[in-house]
Amino acid sequence: MLDITLIAVGKIKDKNYQSAAEEYVKRLRPYVKLKITEVTPAPFTLHNQEQAKEIEGKRMAALLEKSANRIFLLAEQGQVFSSPDLAIFLAKNQPLTLVIGGALGFSADFYDKYPQLSLSRLTFPHELARVVLLEQLYRAATILNQKNYHY
Repeated sequence: MLDITLIAVGKIKDKNYQSAAEEYVKRLRPYVKLKITEVTPAPFTLHNQEQAKEIEGKRMAALLEKSANRIFLLAEQGQVFSSPDLAIFLAKNQPLTLVIGGALGFSADFYDKYPQLSLSRLTFPHELARVVLLEQLYRAATILNQKNYHY
């Protein structure tokens, strides 16, 4: 069984994304010990975006410092995998923590401190990124458990 902690900035507010995320969390239960922690986003304006990223970074760091897991940020410049390769990567890096930043992403020091994985070279809203990540975790779990989902 995979052991994955997901730390995400903010709650999923969009009901469609929320419904999809809940569905994948339900599907993951037989295969993954999944813990999801949401960090309160920092309010920002055009003039204080770096400060907001620093505040969110401190909130996430408080959780990450307590973790013995391998930690990876989800970022567009991170390592890209095929779904089968992601499954192998996840199996080899247990337990692990995956971190999804807020609307502004991460501060520069956060990018420097932790390795990054990418869902795509495209940029997604952080709520959609969480749904895509949960689907890919489910896909990886079914690949590892030889279930008919990934063709």
